[in-house]
Amino acid sequence: MKDYIIVGAGLAGVSFAETAFLNDKSFTVISDASQNSSYVAAGLYNPVILKRFSMPLNAKEHIEYIKPFYSTIQDRLNVKFDVPIPICRKFVSAEEQNNWFEAADKPALSPFLSTSVIHTKYNGIDSPYGFGKVLHTGYLDTGVYLNAYQEYLENNHQLIKETFDYTQLNVTADCVEYKGIKAKHIVFAEGFGLHDNPYFTGLPLDGTKGELLVIKAPELRLDVAINASVFILPIGNDIYKVGATYEWYDKTPVPTEAGKKELTEKIEEVISCDYEILEHLAGIRPTVKDRKPLVGTHELYKRVHLLNGLGTRGVMLGPPMAKILFDSIENDIPVDKTVSFLRFKR
Repeated sequence: MKDYIIVGAGLAGVSFAETAFLNDKSFTVISDASQNSSYVAAGLYNPVILKRFSMPLNAKEHIEYIKPFYSTIQDRLNVKFDVPIPICRKFVSAEEQNNWFEAADKPALSPFLSTSVIHTKYNGIDSPYGFGKVLHTGYLDTGVYLNAYQEYLENNHQLIKETFDYTQLNVTADCVEYKGIKAKHIVFAEGFGLHDNPYFTGLPLDGTKGELLVIKAPELRLDVAINASVFILPIGNDIYKVGATYEWYDKTPVPTEAGKKELTEKIEEVISCDYEILEHLAGIRPTVKDRKPLVGTHELYKRVHLLNGLGTRGVMLGPPMAKILFDSIENDIPVDKTVSFLRFKR
């Protein structure tokens, strides 16, 4: 008997698989790769919400947790996907500069906000008020990360590539069984695919469509990620990821002309040099109304668990939320009420 069946192999599912591995638990992952938001994501990790100069709950602890988590995977798989890079907020006014310095004086934010205005002149970017630099930031190349991890699982006979059939799952008091695979527990980490899951209905996983562009801009020559009306993330060879849009009504992972138009207009507000669009990508982020994850154990079926709702911060939230769920299952440590999906149950 396995310890776990894990449904989903995006940022949430892989985070739980790695947590199980680190704790010597056996598991099988089932995924059909139908949910692509983890691949489309820019993968930026940043503990500061730059629109409001505030920090999400426990962001400092999450940053400290994910660095060794991802480093361990890189070393074991002999692959590089974690790229430290500063994020520079482009100031649009003297008032925004002042707001930055006020925020940098707050004890929680001071380790992450540089108190020096950066006046580096980046080719093609007009920045009369300079930039504020966020520290301890970077990005995960999520495509490299997830492909390498899934290949690793496949090589170890721990990955089944198929669409999960909920009608084939048998849950008893002692175990769960799916197509001949018995396990002590099952963890659902399907992202926006949660809407097809009959065990977790009625949860406010709205889903937010995000589109981004991959562009080539040889004259830009950025060595930092720029945060302005869009983010501009250098990924090497004069290529940049630029995004992202937020669409609440269209739930199809299909790039749109409207999204492309919005992004190109915002790009041209920030940069004046020539660029070429190489790719146009879209995905549905698993976002929740209150912007917090959905973690926990089914009220009736104590061997059925949920890890979802990572939203726009999957790189930062995946590993610590997986640890919270694992500790609740294995060590009877209650899931914090702020991230428990039971906050929506009456």
